[in-house]
Amino acid sequence: MEEKITLEDLAKILKERSILIVSLTVLAIILAAILSYYILTPQYETSTQLLVNQEQTDVIRIDNQTIQTDLQLINTYSVIIKSPAILGKVIEQNGLNMSVDELNEKIIVESSEESQVFEIRVKDESLAKAVLIANSTAKVFQTEIQELMEINNVSILTAAIAKPGQKPIQPTPLLNMAIAGVIGLMLGVGIAFLLNYLDNTLKSEQDIKDYLNIPVIGTISTIVEKEKNPSTVPITLNRREA
Repeated sequence: MEEKITLEDLAKILKERSILIVSLTVLAIILAAILSYYILTPQYETSTQLLVNQEQTDVIRIDNQTIQTDLQLINTYSVIIKSPAILGKVIEQNGLNMSVDELNEKIIVESSEESQVFEIRVKDESLAKAVLIANSTAKVFQTEIQELMEINNVSILTAAIAKPGQKPIQPTPLLNMAIAGVIGLMLGVGIAFLLNYLDNTLKSEQDIKDYLNIPVIGTISTIVEKEKNPSTVPITLNRREA
């Protein structure tokens, strides 16, 4: 037998399971709030910008070939910055209690297409440490690249700073709560339809007709016993014998 479900049936299911749906949604939002405010560790981010530009000694002129050379070098520089040769010195100079791999995970090097500027972004639980790592990495790279490639074309354009009142980039409580609310709502609706699908009890005349594929010829009404009103109970008076 093929069961047909109408929009009215769907609305009825949602109405019957509304408490379950709302409860799961609220529970998901509460859990997300607890995770965001009390469990997850805040992560701060800061960045410093470096400029790659060839020095013009003989002729004060910058041609397209020079710029293209600088752009190609940026890809090489991005690899060198995250190498142990640079990060090892950053750890040593600042006395950081972490390995090269751990420091590598905190650093992201990004460059815009057709731009001679690239950026070193650092994430850390401490804003002060993130600023320290970003600036130190830029300075160490600027110094070491002269010996590694015998070239001096890197200058620090913008140093990393700790902005007053700077907030962590992670976690984002409101966004997490909104996502958790949507997930909780979807989960509640899904469970509601699943419970309805697993429920094979017959609740109405139409259910009996659809299940047995025969017409209903009669029903038994619910008999409700009425309570007796004490004021209507007959009172018998006894006559005193003379």
